[in-house]
Amino acid sequence: MNADRAAGARRLVDDVVAGPGGAMTDEVGVITGELTVATELRPDGRADIAVQYTEADEWYTLEGSPVPLPPDGLDALHQDVLARIRRGEGARAAL
Repeated sequence: MNADRAAGARRLVDDVVAGPGGAMTDEVGVITGELTVATELRPDGRADIAVQYTEADEWYTLEGSPVPLPPDGLDALHQDVLARIRRGEGARAAL
C-alpha cells in the first residue's frame, strides 16, 4: 500500500499480480505479471486509471479510462480494478 493512500487521498497506488487475462491498456494491449495500478481523481469528478509493470518507468492507460467516480468513492473503484486484474479478466477501467 502506497503512502498516497492517506485520508482524503486523490491518488491510490498498489501492486497486484495479474491473472491470465491481465489488464487491457490503450497503448500496448494486454499486460500481465507483477503490475502497479494507480487510480487518480480528476478535477471533473472522474478517475484516471494507469498501470505499469512494477518498477518500470512507463505507465499505460487502462482501457476505458477515465471513468466516472462511483458512489462508493475512489477507494472502492481502485479496489474493484485491483480485484478484476487479480482474477485475470482482461480488466478494463469501465465498471
